[in-house]
Amino acid sequence: MRYLLFALLGLLATPFFAQQKPNIIYIYADDLGYGELGCYGQAKIKTPHLDQMAAEGMRFTHHYTGSPVCAPARCILLTGKHAGHSYIRGNYELGGYTDDREGGQMPLPEGIVTLPKLLKTAGYATACIGKWGLGMANTTGAPNQQGFDYFYGYLDQKQAHNHYPTHLWENGQWDNLDNDLPLVHKRLPDSTEATQAVFDRFKGKEYAMDKLAEKALDFIEKNKAQSFFLYLPLTTPHLALQAPQPIVENYLDLFDDTPYLGQKGYYPNQYAKATYAAMIDYMDAIVGLLLRSIKELGLDENTLVLFSSDNGPTFDVGGVDTEFFNSTAGLRGRKMDLYEGGIRVPFIARWPGMIAQNSVSSLASSQYDMLATCANIAGLEPPPNDGVSLLPTLLGTGEAQSSKGYLFFEYPEKGGQVAIRVGNWNGVKSNMKKDRNAPWEVFDLIEDPYETKNIAEQHPEVLQQFEAILKREHQQAHIRDWEFVNPKFD
Repeated sequence: MRYLLFALLGLLATPFFAQQKPNIIYIYADDLGYGELGCYGQAKIKTPHLDQMAAEGMRFTHHYTGSPVCAPARCILLTGKHAGHSYIRGNYELGGYTDDREGGQMPLPEGIVTLPKLLKTAGYATACIGKWGLGMANTTGAPNQQGFDYFYGYLDQKQAHNHYPTHLWENGQWDNLDNDLPLVHKRLPDSTEATQAVFDRFKGKEYAMDKLAEKALDFIEKNKAQSFFLYLPLTTPHLALQAPQPIVENYLDLFDDTPYLGQKGYYPNQYAKATYAAMIDYMDAIVGLLLRSIKELGLDENTLVLFSSDNGPTFDVGGVDTEFFNSTAGLRGRKMDLYEGGIRVPFIARWPGMIAQNSVSSLASSQYDMLATCANIAGLEPPPNDGVSLLPTLLGTGEAQSSKGYLFFEYPEKGGQVAIRVGNWNGVKSNMKKDRNAPWEVFDLIEDPYETKNIAEQHPEVLQQFEAILKREHQQAHIRDWEFVNPKFD
């Protein structure tokens, strides 16, 4: 079937495509909820370019991240291994927030197979521009050690809590920015008057998202004559609440806004709701710039552009009001939860002439499918992985078929959680660090998409199926902090 699909690709493609493998751009939002784009029902935030991207391509309605937080989600995306097999399973933080204590997260090891390493074997130029979170420059996890020819952005995801940082990284070298902001998570003293001058202290000069967009456009321009893979993990709308003032002003009259003084972490902000909306709006504008660039360079019909998010929207800290924006479209849970609101994310695919316009897929799929999908597109046999190629679904030649028939999730933080989806059934176990044999909650996602009715007692046969999958799919974690399913430590 794989070779038949590539024969079809060759018949449908332009003459240029016959000589050059398709370019792949994967854009990754940070903490963007399932309901925060117009094409997914958002009514208060403007996202015209992503809405247009969905109109010109395919929108998935049951797509999932691999994990409900940053670092493991990124590892799972790039390695094609679900959270029961993934090397990184939680946000294992090293160092601190200040520049002198920048330590990053647990690094990826040597010898691991990553998506960029795989695509380089097919002749692709590779770049990661944005937030990395899988190891600092002097570790085995550095992006240039994991298959990327070029890197620009944040190595330490804690530094990305500030969108006006003192520096970013370029191929392992410190790149100074013209910013000098107070320590992130600095709240205003209770005695401080919330004046304009006070809030202005938390505004910088060089917005990191502008630098990321500049470098991404430059990479595309420089590599237009060869096949390229651009992984673009953008940093919004992850907190802190910071956005260019002209975009914020577009929303000032739309919401009943109140100042946020930093009581729940991250920088204070004078217009919390307007700034949050502006961050998503600005990200959308950057997507528009990228789409315009590939069209102007004549790359449109030979470039697959994918867009998703690393997890659901943040729990309400830092001044964010996800209830106000209906950020999960009513789904239960938030970031750090294995309920639908924490792991179901937007997924849009655009490839003119290859993916049908205005198409919608309800296929239950995951970001650990990306390695197999991109390998298929590049004409490669994927290495062993937990995913399935979504190319048949994207091209409309059939539905992607998983040999396993289920999606698997586990997350060691927030008490220890497991989730498994089989067909319409979703099973969730919580608080497993206290009770390894915690009961399953079972939901019918078609009849009860918001997971309000636990019907576990009515379906003992489903519980048996979930237990068998959990036993089969969980591999022992390599550190104590992440092992909660079958701990062998006292």
